[in-house]
Amino acid sequence: MNEPIRQPFPATSQAAEGLPRRSWTMAEIEAMVAAGIIAENERFELIGGEIVPMSPKGAFHETAKKELNRYWIKRIPDEIDLTTETTFRLGERDFLEPDFVFWPRALGIRGLTPPVVQLLVEISDSSLDYDLGRKAAIYAGLGLPDYWVVDARKMTTRIHREPCDGAFQSAVDLPHTETLTPLRLPTLSVKLADLGLAPEA
Repeated sequence: MNEPIRQPFPATSQAAEGLPRRSWTMAEIEAMVAAGIIAENERFELIGGEIVPMSPKGAFHETAKKELNRYWIKRIPDEIDLTTETTFRLGERDFLEPDFVFWPRALGIRGLTPPVVQLLVEISDSSLDYDLGRKAAIYAGLGLPDYWVVDARKMTTRIHREPCDGAFQSAVDLPHTETLTPLRLPTLSVKLADLGLAPEA
């Protein structure tokens, strides 16, 4: 059973569904965290100024993330950096927290911006529709060259490429037995089956 590992985000509401909402900025969110209004460990993303709570992560998600992290850390080229669950700032009113993002090490964390991303990977369980839909559209609009979504239960990976006009022109699903090769980082090719990752029984 895929039991949540973290406590869920505080209760949310859709009481104002269809009504205008106040748009928040990154600076305002950071001020609320500093003031203790929002806890530092609360997991959410900011999309178009709206706070989007992230689902609790379960065992399938965390196992896949752990194994991929161990694999990639051992093989990453010196000139490339990797971070997990970082606050990926996209603009004044947008930030996401991808599971993995790769970019040139020389740029440092402050240099992590959409144009320099070499590969971005999301591992999805309950957030699969969100990662394949809204997030894919955002990343395509930013021109990310290589966006992967790993289904933590089926252990299939959808590889999105060729961003154009806010959509990826190429999206291919590969099973866990196929080798996944990053477009710009071929030395980080991986086969999920080799990591002991298999579809949910």
